[in-house]
Amino acid sequence: MSASADLGGKNGAHAPLSRRQFLRTGAAATAVAAPMLNFGQYKVFAASERTYSARAVDLVNRSLVVDMLSVMADLGDMLEAMYSRNSKQLDGLAITDEHIEKLRSSGVDVFQPAVGLGGRESALSFVARLNGYAAKRPDVFQRIDTVADMEAVKKSDRMGYIIGIQNSSHFDRPDDVNEFYHLGQRLSQLTYNSQNRIGSGSTDRVDGGISDFGVAIVERMNEVGMAVDVSHCGDQTTLDAFDLSSAPVLITHSNVRKLAGDHPRCKPDEAIKKMAKSGGVMGISGVRNFVRDKEPTTIEHMLDHFDYVAKLVGVEHLGIGSDMDADGYDDVPEPAYSALKSGYKDSYKFRGKIDTDDFDHPKKVFDLTEGLIRRGYSDADIELILGGNFKRALGEIWKS
Repeated sequence: MSASADLGGKNGAHAPLSRRQFLRTGAAATAVAAPMLNFGQYKVFAASERTYSARAVDLVNRSLVVDMLSVMADLGDMLEAMYSRNSKQLDGLAITDEHIEKLRSSGVDVFQPAVGLGGRESALSFVARLNGYAAKRPDVFQRIDTVADMEAVKKSDRMGYIIGIQNSSHFDRPDDVNEFYHLGQRLSQLTYNSQNRIGSGSTDRVDGGISDFGVAIVERMNEVGMAVDVSHCGDQTTLDAFDLSSAPVLITHSNVRKLAGDHPRCKPDEAIKKMAKSGGVMGISGVRNFVRDKEPTTIEHMLDHFDYVAKLVGVEHLGIGSDMDADGYDDVPEPAYSALKSGYKDSYKFRGKIDTDDFDHPKKVFDLTEGLIRRGYSDADIELILGGNFKRALGEIWKS
C-alpha cells in the first residue's frame, strides 16, 4: 500500500546498545538489563512495557529477518514532504539518528523500502536517494544485491535494504531493465493499482492481463535477475506473470482475499497456488483492510492469513511484507494522514484506522513471532517465515 526521504552514535559510557548488540546478548543478558517477568517473559527494551518470551527473542536473534515491504524513513516525514508545496526542497526519505535507533530495535535485518512511483524521472531520483543511504552511512546501511550480502548483514552491525519499486512504469523499453539493474534495483512490481503499459492494477475496472510489451519486460527481468513482484497487480495480470516468468514470482505484501471480504488488493487462492508452484513467497501485510473487513481487526486475524497460506501451499511460501514504516500509518499527523487515504479508490475500503492492532509499533516482528509460537509453528518454520523463505527465493531469482 505504501505511499508514492540526513542520514544518521558514537562509542561512550552511556551509548545505547545497537539492535544487533542487544540481540546477540540473548535473553539471559536481557534479564540483567531489565527485570525478568513470569513465565520467561522479558522486557526487550527498558523504555517499553511490552514483554516477549525468551523463545521469541532467541528466534528473532538467530533468524535472518526480512520485511519485504517496509519503509525505512519516517512515513509522516515522507508524506509531509510529498504533499508540501515545497516538496522539491524537502528530503522526505531522510533517516535521522533517532530513527536509525528505532530501526535497529525492530529486529529486522533486511528491509525492502519500495514506494509507488510514476515514471523514469521519479524512479531515478528514488534509486539515487536509496543508494545514498549506504554511501553516506556505510557503518549503518548496506545495499543488498545478492544473497551473500544478506548473510553479511546478518553477521554485521549494519541493516540491509533491497532497492525495489512498486511499479514498472519507468521501463520504457527492455534495455531500461538492465540500466536500473546496474543502478542497484533488484525487484520491480509490474503495476501499482492502475493500468500501465505492462498490465493492469488491482483497482482497474478491466484487467486485460500482461501486454506484449509486458512480456518483453518480464523476460528481460528474468534475464538480468530482477525479481518480479505482483502485489498490486490485477488478477489476470498476476496469473499471467506466473505463467510467463521462468523464475519465481513474488507477492511481497498482500493477503488472502477470502479472509478480507474479497478485497481486490488481496490474492485469490488460484494466485496463491500459482505463486507456490513458481517457487515464490507471499509476504503477509498488516494493513487493516487487507486483514479483515470488520472489527475488531487484531494481530490474531493477521495470523489467520499465515495459517491459511501455510495450509493451502505450505509454510515454505510464507514471509513478512508489513507494508508500513516502523510505527505504522496511524501515527502520521494530519493533514497528511487524510491526504494519504484520499489518494486511493473507494474499493480500498478504508475504515477508521489503517494499522492492525498489536502490529503497529517498531517491535511488531517480536509480536508476530510470539503469535506464530502461539499458533504452534516450529522454530524451523518460524525461521523460514521471518526471512529464510525470501532468502531462498531471491537466491533463485538473482544471478549472483
